[in-house]
Amino acid sequence: MRTRHSLGGVRKQRGTWVGLWYEDGKKKSKVLGLVSKMSKGQAREAVGKIVASLKERSQGTPFDQFVEKVYFPFYSRKWKYSTRETNVARVRAHLVRRFESRDLSLFRRDDMQDFLDVKAKTEKLSYSIVAHLRWDLKQIFDLAMSDGIVERNPALLLFVPREAKKPVWRAMTIKEVQLCFQVLPQRERLVAKLALLAGMRPGEIFALTWPRLTATHADIQQRIYRRQIDTPKTNNSIRRAALSEGLLTEIDLWRALAIDKEGWVFPSEKMTPMSKENCWMRNMRPKLEKVGLGWANFQVMRRTHSSLMKQLGVDPKLVADQLGHTLDVNLNVYTRSPVESRLLIVNQLEKSLLLQ
Repeated sequence: MRTRHSLGGVRKQRGTWVGLWYEDGKKKSKVLGLVSKMSKGQAREAVGKIVASLKERSQGTPFDQFVEKVYFPFYSRKWKYSTRETNVARVRAHLVRRFESRDLSLFRRDDMQDFLDVKAKTEKLSYSIVAHLRWDLKQIFDLAMSDGIVERNPALLLFVPREAKKPVWRAMTIKEVQLCFQVLPQRERLVAKLALLAGMRPGEIFALTWPRLTATHADIQQRIYRRQIDTPKTNNSIRRAALSEGLLTEIDLWRALAIDKEGWVFPSEKMTPMSKENCWMRNMRPKLEKVGLGWANFQVMRRTHSSLMKQLGVDPKLVADQLGHTLDVNLNVYTRSPVESRLLIVNQLEKSLLLQ
């Protein structure tokens, strides 16, 4: 016996139950199981699930619902707090707002490339943001394809338009570094030296506690992001950053003034970690702006560390380990430079500044 194909039906064929239905106007069939092991009711239930799945697909999957209910929940499990905050805000602001409830099956490569072109050419967004949006689209449709919602990924070949604004990566000269140290007061000068001489990120600097500062290095096991303590940015960021001799002297002078010798190296008035934004906006930038260095933020300082190390001819692997960066997977998986060898290079950097 067989029922209407539009609703899904079953029939016996050579000792098996065969499911029957229409898909895109064409007859489809599938062996569901042996008659001896499956009742007719179970066979109908099985083909009913197939038809229900087809109906669900035919009704489409809205972009915004897929992003909010599938994409965010799945990838948030691997994203760090800081990454999640940034990614969710970017996708909602640019992608969800633009495409809203459009059916995922209706997306076309040229439409999405036009979207990226507008972001780069008309809205003048930075290269970094446009590149992230391109990756977001690819990742969203990779997931949709793995769930069987779309057959192909229409975002696979998208590219960042050449009109996207690429940042000018500026670094400080030795004289500018010296001027920076001269105009900053004790606490802010120490913060700047940890960034410039030790190559530390601001989140790592303000998350430092006194027990993490040794006679040779800073033991970086945590960072602070938007007032929340978190693990370092990447696995390579968990490291021992070598500290130069002069920097260690300044650390000891600052330690002598500390109220809590086991607490934060840079505490706020409430004895919580000092805010990077407050330190920079209230205390560092005004002083640096007076001497024309208001542009030299924390990112510039870390970049300066790397640039000056390169000028000194330092082994790039040592610099990468000091900064918590990677050169390539093989080098960083199988090779780690000891902190003792990097003590030489940070002292070399400090001495070169003093001799100018």
